[in-house]
Amino acid sequence: MQRRAEPAAALLVACALRIERAALRSGGERGAPDGYAVLRTGMGPRAADLAVARALAGPGGDRTAVLATGFCAGLVPGMNPGDLIVAEETRDPRGTVTCDGTALLAEALARAVPGAAVHLGALIGSDHVVRGQERAQLRATGAIAVDMESAATLWTATRGARGALDRRGPVAAVRVIVDAPEHELVRIGTVRGGISAFRVLRAVLPAFFDWHRSSLLPRR
Repeated sequence: MQRRAEPAAALLVACALRIERAALRSGGERGAPDGYAVLRTGMGPRAADLAVARALAGPGGDRTAVLATGFCAGLVPGMNPGDLIVAEETRDPRGTVTCDGTALLAEALARAVPGAAVHLGALIGSDHVVRGQERAQLRATGAIAVDMESAATLWTATRGARGALDRRGPVAAVRVIVDAPEHELVRIGTVRGGISAFRVLRAVLPAFFDWHRSSLLPRR
């Protein structure tokens, strides 16, 4: 007997690391929509591709709202740990995905995390941790931040295995800067000290829920 696929979540928040998932869960789920789920994909674009494809395989997966989040590296001088990145688009070698409701999401984040700087722009994907001169090279492409999973998450969420735009659910990416040109980390484990990036990430869920509710409103 063939096993029936489980229904997909109504709002899927995807992150890569245990510490990112811990931050999100410690923020509480008050106001979460029915069908909300946090997915830990594992590190890197391939892991994100596989995990998101599985999560969206159930009934309703084409309508699931998908939001990629976690930590990232800022590319622009003057950025600081704890600053927020709202992606207007994500890019990787496969192409570009345009994000939905970015202005409303940025406003909701400003309410959820008062005092945190919110930057809007292009978020670029990499298959490795970016350091040194490579930051400047990526910034020259017009990107303002880089991480390893957001672009893969949104590409798979919108294109799936067939590589063609085939779904109706909104997508977005919000990242918290954990290192920047003047604040470069030696290793990701440095995050584990309750630094500003962790505190900001644990506070963002109300903004994600606001974004999801706004995505359900009729388009004008």
